[in-house]
Amino acid sequence: MKITVLDDYQGVVARLGAVRLLDGLPVSLEIRSERITDEAGLIEALRDTACLVLIRERSHIGARVIEALPQLRLIVQTGRLAGCIDLEACRRRGVEVRAGGGNPIAPTELTWALILAASRRLLPYARQLERGRWQRSTERVEDERLGRVVHGRALGIWALGKIGSRVAAIGRAFGMEVLVHGRAQSRAAAEAAGYAFIADRREFLARVDVLSLHLRLGPDTRHLITAADLAAMRPDALLVNTSRAELLAPGALLAALDRGHPGAAAVDVFESEPEGVAAYLGHPRILCTPHLGFVDQDTYEAYFSEAFGHVRSFLGGAEAEA
Repeated sequence: MKITVLDDYQGVVARLGAVRLLDGLPVSLEIRSERITDEAGLIEALRDTACLVLIRERSHIGARVIEALPQLRLIVQTGRLAGCIDLEACRRRGVEVRAGGGNPIAPTELTWALILAASRRLLPYARQLERGRWQRSTERVEDERLGRVVHGRALGIWALGKIGSRVAAIGRAFGMEVLVHGRAQSRAAAEAAGYAFIADRREFLARVDVLSLHLRLGPDTRHLITAADLAAMRPDALLVNTSRAELLAPGALLAALDRGHPGAAAVDVFESEPEGVAAYLGHPRILCTPHLGFVDQDTYEAYFSEAFGHVRSFLGGAEAEA
């Protein structure tokens, strides 16, 4: 029985300890690193696959693909189930779908890595140092500007859930004033933690020095944040998004940055990844990272231990039925 893992961009899955969970099973494991962007290519690559393991939402498995794979019996989504699998097509074909859980630790740490790197202008300084310029972050001295500390500044958390709460606690430890915006759950969590909750969106955006987005993507949050909203932010404010790119209206962030409100952004998520990053690369006020929120050794081990555990239990159940 063939198990296929798609979109292992870095070629690391085969070296994970989690792979040992497949020991003793009558299976062959194929791990594909290249990105397959068209349905015909996916159908060809998965033709003999019985168990498909997806790394988050990197590939979309639609009805046409599912209908064209008669041997497919199981799809496992690492992390929480997302909208990249046509569940109705799976039900029609009798393909079982299983998913894993989330991990707030890695995205929390990446959020803070981005906040600190952008606030202190670490990448521009490092790039200029490689070019022989000491304590410079720009080529022309006329364009030079200093980084700044986060202590004493206002950290805005939009949605105080599992990740937002961790980001907020670290901000408090840095000596920041934590301001929260969101729904009733965020208000209750903010009051319990002793943070200020600001119900008015524009007032919230106008008061923060650093804004960190932690909303879940859904019909009511897709394109929720507009360029007009971002225009309420101060010209020295920083926006950080490690959540979902689609929380912002198309083009809203680039338009807002070009108008100078906010003054900078650090972004780990993009529309139509990876191709969608192209519009942001090279922008002088954006720090871009390639969706690293869950890409670390510990999270991969946890994700694939759960995923291959699902495969093992599924095959055990299938053998029992046989």
